[in-house]
Amino acid sequence: MQKVRPHAKGIALSLIAAGTVLALPLAAQAADPIKIGVIAEAASIAGAAIPNAAQMAADEINAKGGVDGRKIEIVTYDDHSSSSDAVRAFQRAASDDKVHAVIASYISEVVLALEPWAARLHMPMVTPGAASNEISQVIKKDYDHNKYTFHGYLTSAFLALSVCDAAKDLLVANLHMKTAVVMSEDAAWTTPLDAGYLECLPKIGIKVLDHIRFSPDTTDFTPIFNKIEGEKPDVIITGISHVGVQPTVQWQSQQVPIPMFGIASQATSSTFWKDTNGAADGVLFQTVAAPGVAVTPMAVPFTDNYTKRYGITPAYCGNTAYDEVYYIADAIKRAGSTDPDKLVAALEKTDYVGTIGRVQFYGKDDAFPHAMKQGTDFVSGLLVQWQDGKQVTVWPTAVANAKLKFPGFVKLQQASN
Repeated sequence: MQKVRPHAKGIALSLIAAGTVLALPLAAQAADPIKIGVIAEAASIAGAAIPNAAQMAADEINAKGGVDGRKIEIVTYDDHSSSSDAVRAFQRAASDDKVHAVIASYISEVVLALEPWAARLHMPMVTPGAASNEISQVIKKDYDHNKYTFHGYLTSAFLALSVCDAAKDLLVANLHMKTAVVMSEDAAWTTPLDAGYLECLPKIGIKVLDHIRFSPDTTDFTPIFNKIEGEKPDVIITGISHVGVQPTVQWQSQQVPIPMFGIASQATSSTFWKDTNGAADGVLFQTVAAPGVAVTPMAVPFTDNYTKRYGITPAYCGNTAYDEVYYIADAIKRAGSTDPDKLVAALEKTDYVGTIGRVQFYGKDDAFPHAMKQGTDFVSGLLVQWQDGKQVTVWPTAVANAKLKFPGFVKLQQASN
């Protein structure tokens, strides 16, 4: 047997050692966490549910071994409902904290401000609550550049159709309502929402008497309600998200005899009753999930576990944020990589049944690229009403657990006008 000379033996040992050193970072890399940045409005009623639900999903996935042995780490940032703060958080998430994907905001203006940065930094981003059609239209205009954004909530156009579908059954067929005033906050997401209302309401037999857009900074709704009362509509169709408590409190204190029905994002939180001191009684709002409603087999367990953990039920974007962590993790597993382009390609093939329904995304050649597919087989919507301190579902009939009930000051006989 050939003897190994001392210096050759030393070289061989050195090479083995070097190989071991080189192998360590690769093994460590395989076990590095998958980082998901969560940028949200921590102080708002709806926004606080986003990081809470995302962390809950990550904990569940990690308890089952993570993604191919890699744990999910949620890195949270408070954007203080500010686009500029959100942009700074996004830059920090990508450059300093090295996240692999971002879940960002329920405010359309914030997401639209982040969208160019997702493109510039090649950072996959999903919104759990922003609704503006423009989010998908930006992708439509330049897919190759802007493909990194996914619209993980219902578009404003579909929200309008969902409200009209519910109004046709609940208001027109059951209560014979014929007239409405549209009352929406002046925001990016309500421009297409209101356009949808103005188109679909007449088609179901409701004449729009007026269209009121108010500043989200409005603190006194008395003049607005006075004007609406003077027009004597059968219903007020709402588009409110940045506000909610103040118009609801004044609707009750002013004893406005007209029901409110439509989008009211803050009303989706279980704290809304307390926040309005019970003025929410009778308010109707569209949402994608509600307590006790088994939209999917995951829906009720998620709500129950969230409530047990955080002491309140989640707002709508808590459901979507929870689902998004799951399907981002699934996309990474299918892609076998956190490479942004591979992750985008995998997200485009998402087919996931979560807490709000079956999630798939429209393709680059569709009218709303990277928006969630919407309709009977996919994510749809519920109409929920606050009654006696609880959220109850009144539509669609298949999952309804209560019937419409209004406080005494609401005068439904106006429908006979």
